[in-house]
Amino acid sequence: MANAHQSCLPEGKMPELRVMPMPADANVYGDVFGGWIMAQVDLAGSLPAGRRANGRVATVAVNSFVFRQPVFVGDLLSFYADIVKVGTTSITVNVEVYAERNRLQAETVKVTEATLTYVATDSHRKPRPIPPLPSITSHHHS
Repeated sequence: MANAHQSCLPEGKMPELRVMPMPADANVYGDVFGGWIMAQVDLAGSLPAGRRANGRVATVAVNSFVFRQPVFVGDLLSFYADIVKVGTTSITVNVEVYAERNRLQAETVKVTEATLTYVATDSHRKPRPIPPLPSITSHHHS
């Protein structure tokens, strides 16, 4: 029977970030520090938020953060980020992290899931409105 935690990378999606933790990112037992993973998740979530906000964003909340499996030195981590809500000045992003372990055996596990909220800010670092999405249709509705 397959490992209960066995997974695969999401099909048809590109990761926002791919990174391999190094020994300096881990404790003496080779377990990667949760704070290092949190920093990478924050960076991965900020990328689609910044694109949608068309500019600077700042992290205002970590709504949830769950470590499902440990992360080890040498794991290849893929961070997938999806915008789940857009408010007047804020953008909420869901981030999922997968680890490819023992690449010869191609074991892939989901290791972390998080939801973070970013606020769009102006040059004075004050909240600013998120611009509307450009119209996708060629005809306009009055």
